[in-house]
Amino acid sequence: MRDLVIVFGSSSVITNPHHRRCYATAPELNRKLKSTSSLTKQLPSLPQQHTSSPASVSSANALSSHFSDAVRWIPDGSVEYYADFASKLAEDGRIQDVALIAETLAAESGANVARFASMVDSDLLSKGISLNLRQGKIESVVYTLQRIEKVGIAPLDLVDESSVKLMRKHFRAMANSVQVEKAIDLMEILAGFRFKIKELVDPFDVVKICVDISNPQLAIRYACLLPHTELLLCRIIHGFGKKGDMVSVLTAYEACKQILDNPNMYIYRTMIDVCGLCGDYVKSRYIYEDLLKENIKPNIYVMNSLMNVNSHDLGYTLKVYKNMQKLDVTADMTSYNILLKTCCLAGRVDLAQDIYKEAKRMESSGLLKLDAFTYCTIIKVFADAKMWKMALKVKEDMQSVGVTPNTHTWSSLISACANAGLVEQANHLFEEMLASGCEPNSQCFNILLHACVEACQFDRAFRLFQSWKGSSDKEALYADDITGKGSIFSPNKLKNHGNGSLVNTNSSPYIQASNRFFFKPTTATYNILLKACGTDYYRGKELMDEMRSLGLAPNQITWSTLIDICGGSGDVEGAVGILRTMHSAGTRPDVVAYTTAIKICAENKSLKLAFSLFEEMRRYQIKPNWVTYNTLLKARSKYGSLLEVRQCLAIYQDMRKAGYKPNDHFLKELIEEWCEGVIQENSQSQIKTSDQEGTNLGRPVSLLIEKVATHLQERTAGNLAIDLQGLTKVEARLVVLAVLRMIKEDYIRGDVVTDDLLIILGTGEANIDPGKQEIAVKDVLVQLLKDELSLVVLPAGHRHVLDITLDARCVDDADQGIELTSENTKSIVGISSTRRPAILERLMVTKASLHQWLQRKK
Repeated sequence: MRDLVIVFGSSSVITNPHHRRCYATAPELNRKLKSTSSLTKQLPSLPQQHTSSPASVSSANALSSHFSDAVRWIPDGSVEYYADFASKLAEDGRIQDVALIAETLAAESGANVARFASMVDSDLLSKGISLNLRQGKIESVVYTLQRIEKVGIAPLDLVDESSVKLMRKHFRAMANSVQVEKAIDLMEILAGFRFKIKELVDPFDVVKICVDISNPQLAIRYACLLPHTELLLCRIIHGFGKKGDMVSVLTAYEACKQILDNPNMYIYRTMIDVCGLCGDYVKSRYIYEDLLKENIKPNIYVMNSLMNVNSHDLGYTLKVYKNMQKLDVTADMTSYNILLKTCCLAGRVDLAQDIYKEAKRMESSGLLKLDAFTYCTIIKVFADAKMWKMALKVKEDMQSVGVTPNTHTWSSLISACANAGLVEQANHLFEEMLASGCEPNSQCFNILLHACVEACQFDRAFRLFQSWKGSSDKEALYADDITGKGSIFSPNKLKNHGNGSLVNTNSSPYIQASNRFFFKPTTATYNILLKACGTDYYRGKELMDEMRSLGLAPNQITWSTLIDICGGSGDVEGAVGILRTMHSAGTRPDVVAYTTAIKICAENKSLKLAFSLFEEMRRYQIKPNWVTYNTLLKARSKYGSLLEVRQCLAIYQDMRKAGYKPNDHFLKELIEEWCEGVIQENSQSQIKTSDQEGTNLGRPVSLLIEKVATHLQERTAGNLAIDLQGLTKVEARLVVLAVLRMIKEDYIRGDVVTDDLLIILGTGEANIDPGKQEIAVKDVLVQLLKDELSLVVLPAGHRHVLDITLDARCVDDADQGIELTSENTKSIVGISSTRRPAILERLMVTKASLHQWLQRKK
């Protein structure tokens, strides 16, 4: 093999290919070597000393182009020399050039490249990789490792501990920025070398970033690079679930089913839990049903998650529990706890007792061990049902088996007595809790304060609050009496006056206490105390200022309670002003705040303001509740004008559309009183209506009110017709009076009656006498209109419904320019040829008599 001539500018160096080292030094090569990014640029072909294959010539020309100003590539050089030359390039950090040399040799001969890989100095190549990493060229290093791996150089042998630390630093920086996708691309390449990806960056950090940027596909790609992929997939599903992104959750779930060969119960359990987080309990049921269809037996954890997500539905939860028994899945303590929780939410004390007894039976058999959560849940069931004795019995049960009550257990016990109005018993339990060494939370304090407020022991609530707050040097909760036992009411510091109230006789406003527990008031604490202020607005304002000084922000309950306090003293403008301040303070008023303000306006007869607040609610898209509607409907004890009646009827209809049931009888009485106002003998007429009403018991009053509301809508000019079909005589009388009252008020405003008033009594068949109901309605109306109102009432004659249809067809055809022929008439008549023509029974009140009546009444 000939010597290789390396030309540097105009000088040359002759090397012996049998020697391992070149006479040209590395710094000289470093100064002369200039690499380019493309191998496609070809320099003019070099003169060759011997014949080469087309592949080798092409490779040589490519490499010659790459080393254009540094080296004249001689294709007949030895493999030893190429390895030596590549090692020197690696030492100078030119690892991409090393990869280029290896690829060129591979193109010439596969045997040579194997020898080349074995002869390259791995230590120098490792140093070159480390040098590039220190320069921040992480992408260059990874792609170079990929290239040299293809020619037989093992990448893992070239990455030492220092390089791993540098790579870890770069990948963490990329994972914490917008380059997370690029980082995963590079890690996928490293994973192909069996590189330990988990060492580069915390997997949970990468998953969190993928969740933050809402890219489930990227997160799944990363999860597939790590061992225990299913655990990371669960993390991905849960992450998107906490974010409420159900679309990404389902994307990850479908990917899991494709990636994993066998069903994974942990995946199914996580998916069901996430359905609960997103409020999509229906989807959790579909997942469970799909498992059963595929003959996959869920484990206890999947079944428990399913029952927990559907705990609001007692029937479905019990169905799952029974199916669990059919599938021979043994229930554990968590199963019974979830069942108790479901009974608690449903208020089923009886069923909860049965489940509790079953759990105790299994405990006695050694199959289960009841925990504190079990006892706490059953205590809460009894607490909500105000069964405080049963709750205390459960406490004895748990202490007898060695289970120590925790903070939540004590809180439920105190709540049981507080809900029953037993303030002293609740206070005794609080003392017992402190004596046992259990640290109370804010909920325990708030429950005791709430018990005092509900029992109207307002002063006691404030004294307790002051004693708990502690002095400036943070003296804490319970006093130490001479026996050394802690008690919040020490006998030598609190004096009982015999009326259930206790007075602090200590010179300090705070009870001297040990420094074990500290009371930290919450917003809920101040909300409870605000209810104890009664109508003392200034005291309530001081409490709000105090809570702000502690860094507590008033919530909607705080503002609503303050509005109620201000309104309780009769200050309507002040209450509405607080509602406006609530807006400016950044707290959006809710339905409770508006309803409280509306109630205050109604109680103080500011009805115009009350209805304006109601319209404001609707503008802000705040849905009224039952209390809001009921407050407005009961705001008036009587109606004075048609506008007021229309206003309340509109609210009534809106209330029914919203799904609430109004007090129909109360509204009916007011409308009756307003309608009967058109008659001089008002008291006599009301007695008649009341007497006749007894004959219509059982009919829904809402039908009558809706009928009145329909007829009292804004009428079109000249349209005076009352449809009384299907109404009783009492209801018909009321509707007619309502329309007459409307006509009267419209007349006072200047609207003149331009047509007769038609009253439709009913529909019957020709040649058949009307029924008794229609005759009774007709007699009552004739008596009302003629005898009591002195109006002229004439029979309007029987008009066939068929004639009305024909008239409508004629009008329609006339509009379209079509001539009505005898054939058209026959086709119309043929519509109901097999039935007798229907007729309308009508009365007519003449226009002239209406004018006289209106003028007489004016």
